[in-house]
Amino acid sequence: MPDVITVRVQTGSNSFQEVVVKVERSTYNKPFLGGFRNVSTGVEFHNAGSQTKPKKRPDKGIQLFCRETQTAVEKNTLQQTRNTTSTQMTKIGLYVSNMTDKLITPGKYFTAEEYHKRRVEAVIVLQKYFRRWHAVNLVQNLKEQKRLRLAREAQEEFQKKWEKEEKLRREYEKKLNPKTREDFELLYHDLELWMKEETERINRTLTGAKRKAALCALLEEETELIACIGMHKLNANVENQQKAILHFLEFYKLFLKCAQPRRWKAFDGKITEMDTQNSLRGKELLEIYHSINTKDIPKDERTSVLLTLKWTVKEHECKLTQELVALIDREIDLMSREVKECNLKGLRKRICTLFLQYIKTPEFNPQVAGLLKVPQDPLKLYKNVYFCHSCEKYLAPTEFPIPASSHTIGRCRSCYQLDNEARQREAYFKYRLILEDLRKSEVDYQDDSKIVFLVQLPDMQYLIENIWNGQSALSACSDLYDLVMVRWDKQHEWSPWNTILLTKEEADAHLKLCNLQKTYEAPFIYRIEQKHIRAKHYFARIPAMSSFLHRSNNQSNANSYK
Repeated sequence: MPDVITVRVQTGSNSFQEVVVKVERSTYNKPFLGGFRNVSTGVEFHNAGSQTKPKKRPDKGIQLFCRETQTAVEKNTLQQTRNTTSTQMTKIGLYVSNMTDKLITPGKYFTAEEYHKRRVEAVIVLQKYFRRWHAVNLVQNLKEQKRLRLAREAQEEFQKKWEKEEKLRREYEKKLNPKTREDFELLYHDLELWMKEETERINRTLTGAKRKAALCALLEEETELIACIGMHKLNANVENQQKAILHFLEFYKLFLKCAQPRRWKAFDGKITEMDTQNSLRGKELLEIYHSINTKDIPKDERTSVLLTLKWTVKEHECKLTQELVALIDREIDLMSREVKECNLKGLRKRICTLFLQYIKTPEFNPQVAGLLKVPQDPLKLYKNVYFCHSCEKYLAPTEFPIPASSHTIGRCRSCYQLDNEARQREAYFKYRLILEDLRKSEVDYQDDSKIVFLVQLPDMQYLIENIWNGQSALSACSDLYDLVMVRWDKQHEWSPWNTILLTKEEADAHLKLCNLQKTYEAPFIYRIEQKHIRAKHYFARIPAMSSFLHRSNNQSNANSYK
């Protein structure tokens, strides 16, 4: 129970009132707050504290420690003036020299307003200098940006000029030293242009018998030029044959790869090699191939190498090995008859060729199976073989171009080329460059574009010449080296009905546009849409494009409905 005490409280000058006060005994030890002790009596007096219970902190469930209250930070500091000095004045009996004294004259007194005015003027001066410094830096940055922009534009202009000159140089080099089908297409195309110009000139300037004589002379000159081109073609075929042989001999490097052991890197960084049964077979064949290609060796060693080769290939019975064994026996017989080595070169070359064919067969050299690109099983080739009705040959699908006007697989590329050289004499070199640039740009979009890879060179020629009239839609530039095809609406994949023919600079600016309706005028947009409609009617003949065409129509109808 709490203790009760009575306290008299004065309420007035002569009045008192008794108040009952409850005293609560503390349940905890009060902290020592200091005090003093009477020396005479020895009685200790403690400083009193409040009887109010301290406020308890909420229990968080974890034990907390405070480093600041547990660790005392001590610091020793010396308090002393920086310099101890004294002042001595002149007095009676003491003279102090004043030679080194300084006379200080009080300045002009200025008020607080004058002080603030001076500060403002100083701030203005600082602002002037800062603004001048900032303006100089800004002008220098602008000049540097202008210099870099002019240098970049000059570099781009030089790059474009160099690319154009390089393309012209390549075309001139192709015409001067034709080696491929494309090079001869350019020659026949130039011949056709020259024939048309000469025929127009003769028809315009001559009449009667003179005109017929001039046309006959022109025909003879054309025949001579065609014969000259034919001679260049024969020489190019011989060079291409040699290149094909060298390419075939590149297989030797592949053969070296077959003879290498398997390698892998261990956890400690060391390389481990393992010879398998197939790699050992490859090494054996490699050593034999080295031996039969070695020249100027004695007859005994040559005979030993041929016998080793004979017993190696005799392990497999087939037409190839039988022919190879027969050639080996023939060479051994001719060497025993003392035939000169110069007369054996053709025979030895045949042996090397047949042995290479033996090496390329996976049945005899299993290691080569994973390195050959052409499948050795004929059944795999029969599935994708088509018949050319012109040259009457069975060829792979890659040998048949399929233009937009074709509904079935017709003539092969060789027959198309022969017909082009004899009649139309078209050159697709420039159109091929435009198509390659278009395909590269579509791959960069990474939106799974498909239509651009269905378009062939004749289709691209028709699209450029007949629909876009061979010129830019904006500037009417007709130089095909400067023209590119890009998307009309970059949000959708490229198609003949979603394209526009522009120069490279115009194409870069066009692809940066966000709203075509606000940028271009209505008559220009109407003219582009008419060209797209013409392209739809033409390319609707291709069955593979019909699905894309229907999807595009549905999408355009949905957009128009919105």
